[in-house]
Amino acid sequence: MLFWLDMKTCLLFPGQGAQYPGMAKDLWESSLRIKELFQKASHAAGMDMKSILFESTQEELKATDKTQVAMTLASLCSSMALKERGIAPEGYAGFSLGEYAALCEAGVISVEDVFPIVKIRGELMEAASRALDAEGGAPGMAAVLGLPAEEVAAILGELDGRAAFISNNNSPTQVVVSGTALGLAKAETALKSAGAKRVIRLQVSGPFHSPLMAEARKAFDEALIRFTFHDPSNPVFSNVTGARIGTGMEARELCGRQLVSTVQWVRVEEELIAAGFDRFLEAGPGIVLTGLMRAFRPDVVCAPAGSVEAMAKVLEEKK
Repeated sequence: MLFWLDMKTCLLFPGQGAQYPGMAKDLWESSLRIKELFQKASHAAGMDMKSILFESTQEELKATDKTQVAMTLASLCSSMALKERGIAPEGYAGFSLGEYAALCEAGVISVEDVFPIVKIRGELMEAASRALDAEGGAPGMAAVLGLPAEEVAAILGELDGRAAFISNNNSPTQVVVSGTALGLAKAETALKSAGAKRVIRLQVSGPFHSPLMAEARKAFDEALIRFTFHDPSNPVFSNVTGARIGTGMEARELCGRQLVSTVQWVRVEEELIAAGFDRFLEAGPGIVLTGLMRAFRPDVVCAPAGSVEAMAKVLEEKK
């Protein structure tokens, strides 16, 4: 079938917000190597990852310091399971947190290092977020549907206090804003008045990818010095620039910048298409990136591949 003939495969790794209790359990049950990966992650992060993924509530999984390790593990399990089923990708990209699974699979960060790195990242982001808590509530993020990024940016720029910022450029008609509780409330009112179809609060615990994460970025840059970043062995693409990452040194610098920069997912999609990728598999929980890619380029093949059932459907297309 056309699905598997002369096509170039890229794995897409989802970001924080796609987590759910019990994620990757079917993958764990299906593979001894994945069970071993759970053990490595538990040791490296100093947490019982089996308990966190399989026994936590949705609210417990929402805590950034747990979510980041859990999501990274679930995504790497999906990638491992795909490879065990004979699917060998030629490139990687990850959305926000998902970029760390992509860097790991591209050979930039080792499996032993990726879990402590995302744990540190999660702890710093959680601490920075809690420092922004106020009587009006906690900071966070919200998806804005129906307005282009340029118009959203202009509206946010007119708000008092500059307490809300564009954090994700997901598609021509969907952006995400980050802000304090008050900033998000003001932004929601202004954006709806300007014609936004919906403004939807996301299941995250902080105002990520915005200047509000400046303190976390400073501490994260200092922490990353302790870890080795290798030059990529396979193509991997940056959220900050959209472009392919050239060196380990560049990857390290972009990891810090990503905390305070807009996720340029539309640019990533453009660069992936320009690089010749025409088959995309979403390796991890959820179907968000599948939907975004299908909306961006309906002519390319894109499918979720984060569960045993989803992978079976992918393999069925191979026959």
